[in-house]
Amino acid sequence: MERARVLSDFDGRWDVTREITPATGPGAAFEGQAVWQPAAGGAEYAETGILRLGSGAPMTAERRYFWTDTLAVLFEDGRFFHQVPARGGQATHFCDPDTYIVTYDFSDWPVFRVSYAVTGPRKDYAMVSRYSRALAD
Repeated sequence: MERARVLSDFDGRWDVTREITPATGPGAAFEGQAVWQPAAGGAEYAETGILRLGSGAPMTAERRYFWTDTLAVLFEDGRFFHQVPARGGQATHFCDPDTYIVTYDFSDWPVFRVSYAVTGPRKDYAMVSRYSRALAD
């Protein structure tokens, strides 16, 4: 059985690649870095990189979350997003009227995957992110 992850396991810089596959239309790809930086009560998560939408011009993209000591993921404004299963597995977030099913796979640690299946009347796509430790500068 996979060891339970704790917040400090994520500290530092990670390379991240992401494929976004909509039910219809062109897909997208992201390549960049994510950083978990310790902060009071948890860690700030910041991601920056280049997003390519179909054949369009590449653009800079970023996102931020806050991870608590208990592996709860919060949006920047403090709202609850989902709970990361410490041993990997599924979490769900309902964003009326759409549903996000998030799956964490830690089986190849320190490489891990986070997959989203997003469905509903407004959104319908799959997204797979792969994280690996960034090489030292």
